[in-house]
This record gives sequence, structure tokens and C-alpha cells, in this order.
Amino acid sequence: MGVDLGSIVVKEEITLDSLRGRVLGIDSFNVIYQFLSTIRGRDGSPLMDSHGRITSHLTGLLYRTTNLIELDIKPVFVFDGQPSKLKEKTREERHRIRTEAKAKFERAKKEGNLEEARKYAQQAVSLKKEMVEESKKLVELMGFPVVQAPSEGEAQISFMCTKGDVFGCVSQDFDPLLFGSPVLLRNITVTGRRKVPGKDIYIDIKPEKIELRRTLNALGISREKLIWIAILIGTDFNEKFPKIGPKTALKLVKEHDSFEEIIKATKFNPEFDFREIEKIFLEPKHVEDYSLKFSAPKKEELKRFLCDERDFSEERVEKAIERITIKAEQKGTQSTLDAWG
Repeated sequence: MGVDLGSIVVKEEITLDSLRGRVLGIDSFNVIYQFLSTIRGRDGSPLMDSHGRITSHLTGLLYRTTNLIELDIKPVFVFDGQPSKLKEKTREERHRIRTEAKAKFERAKKEGNLEEARKYAQQAVSLKKEMVEESKKLVELMGFPVVQAPSEGEAQISFMCTKGDVFGCVSQDFDPLLFGSPVLLRNITVTGRRKVPGKDIYIDIKPEKIELRRTLNALGISREKLIWIAILIGTDFNEKFPKIGPKTALKLVKEHDSFEEIIKATKFNPEFDFREIEKIFLEPKHVEDYSLKFSAPKKEELKRFLCDERDFSEERVEKAIERITIKAEQKGTQSTLDAWG
């Protein structure tokens, strides 16, 4: 879920074509959740193979990533590692919400209320360990780089971004900005029209670019104070301060020079140490030794994994492999990402 900074950051609407030739760090867990949530049947049920295994995430990774490759956009998939202990409460709360949503989904589906069923199905999304391993395997078979982060994937991508190895972080969450990513890219893997939950209204979802420096300059604050705003309105690592939204939080951090002063001003004594949260964002764990190389897709292994084992259409899979292979041959197999410019 991440921290809700959407109402105060500076967003720029872009086209996917404007990212042509760019190397992008994909927040894999975030993107896979997107696929699991959105790639579903009319009643909200996920795509499954004949053995009852969910395949929505694999469908998204195969076809939507192939679309990016054809635009000369170069994805590097970064996977989360061990979560911080401070995330435990958030994880427990998400588990509770998923459990309740799953029961409501089953009830709505039984009653034939497809709109309600789909709404609750999206809330019941769960990313299991085997799904993560399947996703890594598919990405590697497609020939794309996989980087394993020690903890938060967004932190790893932000480090890679500041080094200049990737242009920006692809995620729906705003947390990469807190980790110091110079560029955050949203709505990259999911675009088009989307129904507003609970309303008979559809909105166009278009790619967005958010630059950290531009946002900080517009708000007149430092990155440290942006982190203070996040702490005030709630992150995955701490509960929010009561009755404080992004705009009130912005006002508070501009009026005070220390978080201790903010605590006094709000008259709320948090049960967490704000310094621990600051440290997570300012001194995140990352690995410096990673490989960013593309290779040609492993055609027969891909067909065996997707078609033979998970009932994908052989014709569609072959077409996707062909599209990726054409790009790989144009740029040269076993090439560094520099060759894709």
C-alpha cells in the first residue's frame, strides 16, 4: 500500500514512448500485485490453470512486459527481501483485510453480484512464496535481469537509480521518493480505462513521472522533511498521527525544524521511535553487486513452463517469444543494458 503522498507530489503525465531506450527498475512485488488484482474474470476470479494454480501474475509479466520491450524500454526486475520487523503490524492488518475480503468475495459471487465480487476479489489479493519464485523463473527465462534486494525492493531500485544504472523506479507506491529515487514512474505496466470502485464511472489511466527534486522544490522542503510528512500520515512501518493528512503534515514540517517539536505541537505521543523510521528511509539496506544483462529468451523452456505446465495458449506464447527475440537479436544477446540505448 505504501504512504499516500499523491495529493502533494508534482506529477507529470507522460507517454510510454517518452521512455524509449530507458532502463527501468521494476518494483516486482508491487507490479505483481497489480497483475493479480487487475487480470481477472468478470466475477473477479483470477486466471487459473487446470490444476487450480493462479496464473494472472504470469500473464501480466509475459504480455505486458513484452509490450515494454517493443518500445525499447528495458526492465530490470527487483524483488523484495526480508521485511523490517516494524512492518509486522501492517502485515497483520493486511492479512485481516484479505481474509475478510475473501469471505465477502465468495458471498457476492454466490449471490451473483459480479461488481461486488470483483471489488472484494481485488482486496483479497495475496502474493504467495511460490508465486514469487514462478515470477522470477519466468522473468529469467524471458531473458531479463533479476536483482534480489536484501529488504525493500524500492530501496534497492532507488540506490541503482542514484548510481545511474536505472532511470527510474516503476511502482504505484510513493515510497521510492522517500528512499531517494530521483524518478518515480507510475501506471507503466497498467494503463487504459479503469472503473472507479462503487461508481458507474470509468477514468483513463495514463503514465506519470514524478521527480523527487522537482517535488521537493515545489513544496519548499528537504527529503528528510518529506519523510517526516510520511511518518505523520502513516507508513508501512508506523501508525499515522490522528487527524493529520498530507496538507496538514506539510504545514507542520514547514513550521518546525525538528520532529520533536512536531510531536509537541500535535500533542500526540507515538508508540514508535520516529528515528527508526527515518533510518529505514535515509539508510536503507541494498546490495552493490548486481548484474544487469539481457539474454535471448529460452524458447523451449518458456513453452514448457507456460504451455505444457500452465495451460497458456501456445500460439500466443510463441508470438510473445518472437517479439522479444526480435528485439534481443537487434541489440545483441548477452548484452549489457548499455547496448539497448
